[in-house]
Amino acid sequence: MNERDFADLAVGHALNALSEADERAYQEALAGNPNWDHHVRHAVDAVAAIGDSVEPVEPPPSVRASLFARISELPQDSAVSTSPNESVVDDEDYAAAGPAVIEPEREAVTVGASSASGWGARRWFALAASFAAVLVLGFGAVTVSQLFAPPAAVVALQQIEDAPDAQSASATMPDGTVATAHWSPSSGKSVLVADGMPALPDGKTYELWFVRGEDQIAIPAGIFEPDADGNATAQLTGEMHSGDVIAVTVEPAGGSPDGTPSSAPVLAVATA
Repeated sequence: MNERDFADLAVGHALNALSEADERAYQEALAGNPNWDHHVRHAVDAVAAIGDSVEPVEPPPSVRASLFARISELPQDSAVSTSPNESVVDDEDYAAAGPAVIEPEREAVTVGASSASGWGARRWFALAASFAAVLVLGFGAVTVSQLFAPPAAVVALQQIEDAPDAQSASATMPDGTVATAHWSPSSGKSVLVADGMPALPDGKTYELWFVRGEDQIAIPAGIFEPDADGNATAQLTGEMHSGDVIAVTVEPAGGSPDGTPSSAPVLAVATA
């Protein structure tokens, strides 16, 4: 299981939406990769933020009426006898009865998840649909796309990991910050994943650089801000060349005004 698959499972775990098999896979992956625990914290914080962002609303009477109407349609036989050659097939999941129509699950092409993980596009859609049903009932005004669309840097990281020429390199700074650079020449993308970066004062930001060649020319590659725990997944803008050093400096908000580093790097990962 790669880190992206684990991050998906962490969301399902935070929502208590994992199957027994996925929960076991989640626990085993976490035990084997304790440094991935920041994904768990992010997922728990996101679920809590969703809950805190909306006011409780009493469900309308129509919900109860619709539920009981669906229940009344169920067969009232106390038992069903079947011969050895017969089987009972459930055509509908009545446990999911409610005011919203639930379409039967169809076969779909899994996107953005490895074959080792059961957490693919269909589960994301089902999870999003569950939130959509809540939102339709008036429990919130946040769009599903806002809640579940992965950040561009995360998408880029997945594309790199899926590429046949994916590469990575890591470095640990004196202050304890751990950084891993991920890149793939065929995808043309590069991403820096960092844990434990110090918080910056107001008016300051972190800026990415490609440091290139014997002359150590620094080429700006975007700015980013870590989360409250000092973790960040940041995609570098521009083309990475073989042998580049990926560096991070502290710059004024908005990035270096003259396009050159104004301070020594606080983080550097050699890719050669």
